[in-house]
Amino acid sequence: MEGISEAYELFSIASIEAFYWWCIAFMLLIHAGFLSYEIGVSRVKNVLASAMKNLMTIAVVIPTFYFFGWWIYNAFPDGLIPRMSEGALAALPWSENMGPNVADHASGIFWGAFALFAATTSSILSGAIIERIRLSAFVVLAIILGSVIWNLAASWGWHGEGWFLTKFGYHDVAAAGVVHAIAGFFALGVLINLGPRIGRYTKEGKPLNILPHNLPSTLLGLMLIFVGFFGFLGGCIIAVTNGEWMTIYGTPTNLSAFAFNGLMGLSGGLIGAYIVTKGDPFWVASGGLAGVISVGAGLDLYHPALAFIIAVIGGAISPLIGTSLERKKIDDPVGAIAVHGFIGIWSVIAVGIFASGYPNVNGPEISFIGQLICAIIIICLGFIPGYGISLMMKKLNLLRIPEQAELLGLDLTEIPGTAYPEGIPSTPEKSKLKEINTKNKVI
Repeated sequence: MEGISEAYELFSIASIEAFYWWCIAFMLLIHAGFLSYEIGVSRVKNVLASAMKNLMTIAVVIPTFYFFGWWIYNAFPDGLIPRMSEGALAALPWSENMGPNVADHASGIFWGAFALFAATTSSILSGAIIERIRLSAFVVLAIILGSVIWNLAASWGWHGEGWFLTKFGYHDVAAAGVVHAIAGFFALGVLINLGPRIGRYTKEGKPLNILPHNLPSTLLGLMLIFVGFFGFLGGCIIAVTNGEWMTIYGTPTNLSAFAFNGLMGLSGGLIGAYIVTKGDPFWVASGGLAGVISVGAGLDLYHPALAFIIAVIGGAISPLIGTSLERKKIDDPVGAIAVHGFIGIWSVIAVGIFASGYPNVNGPEISFIGQLICAIIIICLGFIPGYGISLMMKKLNLLRIPEQAELLGLDLTEIPGTAYPEGIPSTPEKSKLKEINTKNKVI
């Protein structure tokens, strides 16, 4: 019997390791989705620049998350003063846990899953700022968001000992607040300083549509994000060797709960956006994402019928929020602030409305006030660094590309290259470009 028990234990460990391995692989599909999504929304002259931002997100966030981001997550659950616990020390890059170790089946796969959460957070920013930001500025902002700011948010609100949980009973099982809302409000801070794209508004401030050059690519990107999201959701659950599952907060759950509510959230978001926009393809697809995020914070708690209703609300309000931001000259081509930022907050608050009184293992029970306080902190933690750092970059002339370069297109001025050398022509605003060249005595 002892031999059978040992064999079962080894099988369980190997199964858990394989489970997270495939979660990591599926999460990479989120990045394929973001790439396709942003390429489609961009104009022809900016396609390759948008693609490069998505590639560079992975390139810079993964190593910085390895060298200091993982340590931040493990060291700051108490607030802004780090703890030098065994877990924090084990997350330092020179620890024996942070490399090949046949005796350690957990560190690498958990680090990998969290690294992809970090990269996903930065990728949310990348879509909001397409067609006018310097690639170098984006790289800096991506590192700060994905390997510093997100890690603090996750340590506070997505950790079994985080002070959001221990003080306020915070519940955000699929990271709607600590991933999506953080990224959305960080992006809002950046966009205020970055400003809208040239030609996005009239002199009177009326918004003008800049249509996606390839809407099918955008819709395909969102479908890939939906697929990748199931890897994301899988990474939000903790498997234990006795065949049970638990949340990041130590409360019991299982994949069935995630399947019920994840799928009901997706369908509810699609329906809500369809009703409000009368079938606008862009916002209907984005509404599906809003629906999944809407139910994310309480994914383990809701009855599927309730999840569907919450998602319908999220899908319905996301395009309304996007339109409101547009009127305020917040030029967000992919709707990231509405779908991720505001709907992430809706998800957190919805838990306080519909699951108040649910018990926690390591903190007070869930409450509306607790969820609301933590939501406000999340907004501030995202917005203030995004605004402050981008303002400093703006003053140093490091944030936005020059006007003439923007008119020509980032593919020619920052890459350089063209996405369709034998097909679709580039699309600079010729009249505006001629005016600038004349003023500068170029022609």
